Amino acid sequence: MTNRYHAPRRRLLALAGASALLAGLGATPAQAQDFPSKPIRLVVPFTPGGVTDTGARVVAERLGARLGQQVVVDNRPGASGNIGTQAVAGAAPDGHTLVLGFDGTLVINPHVFAKVPFDTLRDFVPISKIGDTALVIVTHPSVPAKTLPELIAYSKSLGGGLSYGSSGTGGTPHIAAEMLKVKTGAKFVHVPYKGGGQALADVVGGQLPMLYTAVAGALPFIERGQVRAIAISSAQRLASLPEVPTVAETVPGFEVSSWIGLLAPAKTPKPIVERIQRELHAVVNEPAVRERLAKLGISAVGSTPAEFTQQIQADLKKYAQVVKDAGIKIE
Repeated sequence: MTNRYHAPRRRLLALAGASALLAGLGATPAQAQDFPSKPIRLVVPFTPGGVTDTGARVVAERLGARLGQQVVVDNRPGASGNIGTQAVAGAAPDGHTLVLGFDGTLVINPHVFAKVPFDTLRDFVPISKIGDTALVIVTHPSVPAKTLPELIAYSKSLGGGLSYGSSGTGGTPHIAAEMLKVKTGAKFVHVPYKGGGQALADVVGGQLPMLYTAVAGALPFIERGQVRAIAISSAQRLASLPEVPTVAETVPGFEVSSWIGLLAPAKTPKPIVERIQRELHAVVNEPAVRERLAKLGISAVGSTPAEFTQQIQADLKKYAQVVKDAGIKIE
């Protein structure tokens, strides 16, 4: 009797379970098909004008056009990029909130800061790298040194050393300058900013004598003669600044570059990540976009999520040693 009365109930439960399973299997594709359903917020964890902000704005408009929704750049500076990056780590994983990832924040900060409010590998899913960018040393025209050897000698001649700015403590420009100090004995004194844009403005205005920054933000000011480009940190000279020598021409083997890319909060559905990656890959391969990025000193790269993940993992290991050697630590 028990079997006779319970059999229909078991069949209903089985049907309900199957329906739930099918619904679960179809939820993610349906969600991806509806994506994006509203404007996408792209958080840039620095002030306007730096490499992350410049790179974001170059791709945001075209990415929004391909996705069918506006991509709005939201500058959230502070704590060397930690504040804005943390905001995205806690955002809804639906693809409508992304972060403009910067190697300084994601792979250097975890080694520099005693406590970082996010876990790079646990809290984010990499989507794609946008590009690699060269770094440049620039000075206010009033600084008498015109070459890197002269700049190093000038810094040593000053009792208190030569102040230089960067986008923040532990960022790639800061690391590059500290590496240069170690290799040359230069007396550079670090002045951290909340972003490269304000630091650059202070060099242009004469409040800061020197800046180590990305070519992306500095190029227009170099071209107008408002700052003097001393040396590039990439292995080769740049087509956009062919007259500017590399640091390696003075310090053999010296090479430091940076990268930017898009990441989403962890648990963002794979189909959504793949959709954004496809559209971003198409954007960075548009000739007009590649040309704009190249003029800013950014070499366009459209990587897969797996490739971007591998680079992040490798860089986390590499910079652990670099930061240790430079003795940089923030409590």
